[in-house]
Amino acid sequence: MTMYADALNRLYALASRGPRLGLDRVHEACEFFGRPERTFEVIHVAGTNGKGTVCAFVANMLLASGKRVGLYTSPHLVNFSERIRVNGNPIEPDTLAELLNSVMDLGKELTFFEVATVASFLAFKESGVEYAVLETGLGGRLDATNVVPRPRVVAITRVAFDHMDELGNSLAAIAAEKAAIIKPGCAVVTGRLHPDAEQVVQSQIEASNAKLVALGSPEPIPGKPLAYPRIAMFGTNLAVATTIAREIGISPDDMSRGIESTSWPGRNELLHRNGRELTLLDCAHNPDGAVTLSHVLDPGLLGEIESRREIALVFGALDRKNWRAMLRRLEQVAGHRVFVAPPIAGHSVDPREMAALLAGEVAENVQQALVRARSMVGPFGVVVVTGSTYLVGAARALLLGLQPDPPIDM
Repeated sequence: MTMYADALNRLYALASRGPRLGLDRVHEACEFFGRPERTFEVIHVAGTNGKGTVCAFVANMLLASGKRVGLYTSPHLVNFSERIRVNGNPIEPDTLAELLNSVMDLGKELTFFEVATVASFLAFKESGVEYAVLETGLGGRLDATNVVPRPRVVAITRVAFDHMDELGNSLAAIAAEKAAIIKPGCAVVTGRLHPDAEQVVQSQIEASNAKLVALGSPEPIPGKPLAYPRIAMFGTNLAVATTIAREIGISPDDMSRGIESTSWPGRNELLHRNGRELTLLDCAHNPDGAVTLSHVLDPGLLGEIESRREIALVFGALDRKNWRAMLRRLEQVAGHRVFVAPPIAGHSVDPREMAALLAGEVAENVQQALVRARSMVGPFGVVVVTGSTYLVGAARALLLGLQPDPPIDM
């Protein structure tokens, strides 16, 4: 693993450059490598929440239809290689190291995310993928993934307040950044958008001579239940994914098989030990995501749980997030709370500050938070871990005994 670890150390050192939104550097790198981003069809997905889930569903439906598929998402939960997948499998560490180093050797002053994006394009080209499902990293207009030519389908899942320093202070402004991945002539699928955002997206569709595809049913075969946990289907993410699948010609049977085979860790993911010690992991990291999670946490949807006294919330957040609004939206969902800092040095909210806002205990680390939360609800209660992707990733590694790569706020 030395080559892989060395490549990650080199890549992580680029974090000091920050996001540095823009497309010129990525275009130059792609030109050097022979335009790898032009060697496959693209499904391009943007949105404040739900875009990773939509990408996972679409990638698996394409796989079920017999296509060779690349999937690029961010950030990672446990291992960096999760970000770049071919046919459902994370890229091999040594192969990933070679690709990352080849991109960094260019000396183009690329950022962390730009290097990862170009490396994903190279991986997909070398693997001969037919479709690449790409999740934007930040916004859309100046996101590194937006160097791709016209996608087969563009999706805008949700538009809500997040990353306002970079994207703007209104839903219209944020929507404009995300809708800028729409290119002339492509098909466009949207989730249920706020009217302010919907108007902006519609204007971009008309200006680009693109085609709006009406949001369809989440059921591939109407009236035929899916063998998929209903908790993970909450919201419109599945409807967006199935609408994309219909647009690109995936059959209902292949759609069903793809959905039923989808695993998307950390997003409404329910872990357990022998049917006991249930832990729900959810990467809700903004108020909009917290609202969705609050609906999922109705005790009636959690099997044998009868009241919120049987639910313990483990919560932590980054200081740039509107964590106060998140906590208010989650105030009524759990009878117990444990606050802990996500393992991102210098970016986490002090859990004592959270406890001052809303009654709860403070833990020194994620392991302690999980142990304390479990003691509060016993073996038959539910521990809910949320507030930060990085907190969820750390908890998942601990619960499953995984060896994580270092987390990074990129």
